[in-house]
Amino acid sequence: MLGLAGCGFHLRGTADVPFKTIYIRNAKTGIALDLKRNIQAGTTAKVVDETKGADAILELSNESRLKTILSLTGAGRVREFRLIYTVSFRVHDGKGGEFVPPTVLQLTRDMTYSDAEILAKESEERLLIRDMQADMVQLLLRRLSQAGPAKPAVLP
Repeated sequence: MLGLAGCGFHLRGTADVPFKTIYIRNAKTGIALDLKRNIQAGTTAKVVDETKGADAILELSNESRLKTILSLTGAGRVREFRLIYTVSFRVHDGKGGEFVPPTVLQLTRDMTYSDAEILAKESEERLLIRDMQADMVQLLLRRLSQAGPAKPAVLP
C-alpha cells in the first residue's frame, strides 16, 4: 500500500473544469448522450437544457465514421480495414469568449478481415466503433479539464 501511495497513483475522481454549467449544442449526434453522462458523473459541471443558464456551450459540429481499405491479398481481396472516427467541436461562453477553440479529434483502429468470418468481423467492427466512441468521450473530457478561462474572441 505504501508503494502505491508513493508513486502518485490515485483513483479517477471529478475533473476540474473552468465552468459550472454546460450546454451541449447539436446533442443529436451519437457521442452526445455518452458525453452528457460522463460530464455529469466525472466533472464538477452540470449539463443544462438551455443556453441561457450555461456558463459554457459545447458545440459538436461534426461527427463522422469512415472505413477504408488498408491492404489487399495477392488475389485482390481485402485483408485489412482502417476505421477512422472524427469529432469536431468547440467550447465557448456564448459571448465571444473561447474555452476551447475549434478542434478536430481523430481516432483510428486497424482490423484484419476474412471472407470466411464475415459475421465475426462485423461484430468486431461494431465493438471497435463502440470502443472508439468511449475513447473519444474520454479525450473530450480531458480537453474540457485542460481548458483555461474563456479567452476573448480576436477581431480581425
